Amino acid sequence: MSGRSTHWQNVYATKGETEVSWFQDSPATSLEMIRAANPQHGAAIIDIGGGASRLVDALLQGGYRDITVLDLSANALAAARQRIGEAASMVDWIVADATTWQPAKSYEVWHDRAAFHFLTDPHDRAAYVERLRSAVAPGGHVIIATFAPDGPEKCSGLQVQRYDSASLAAELGAEFELMETRRETHHTPWNSTQAFQFSRFRRR
Repeated sequence: MSGRSTHWQNVYATKGETEVSWFQDSPATSLEMIRAANPQHGAAIIDIGGGASRLVDALLQGGYRDITVLDLSANALAAARQRIGEAASMVDWIVADATTWQPAKSYEVWHDRAAFHFLTDPHDRAAYVERLRSAVAPGGHVIIATFAPDGPEKCSGLQVQRYDSASLAAELGAEFELMETRRETHHTPWNSTQAFQFSRFRRR
């Protein structure tokens, strides 16, 4: 188990899903940007670093039928599966590191809220983008949310890399066209605020 995996396993072993700073009762911005990509209900959608996020619940309720959630923490995915109940059998749950995982299929929508910004090593970022390229075909959409330039410098005790849409686009490369970017002020469960940016790209 890698150091990253151990860290996130411990986080979800010691805290409930509503006791972490990134918890959202309703992932509204993520849903809006996924809908803006206009996927069919049978389109393959993957949530990178989805953990115990409630995005998968909302996608299932929205009628999407080909959903994958990938996370470093088996504890996080177990919490999501337990919450969802019988419908969890409709989801592909993958315990893996997005920098070493080998995608077995293509996805029309790649969504990542607050996983990429933990990759502070350029080699890890390059490995992530390599997996993204192998998993998203031309015409597919990539939605990545990170802390904005004025957002926190750390999260869960770890250093993060902050982005705006231009610096994020530079990481992905010219084959990904920026379609839209949005700013979100996230309110944590203890009423502090965090500045996020959400950017949606289309692979040329």
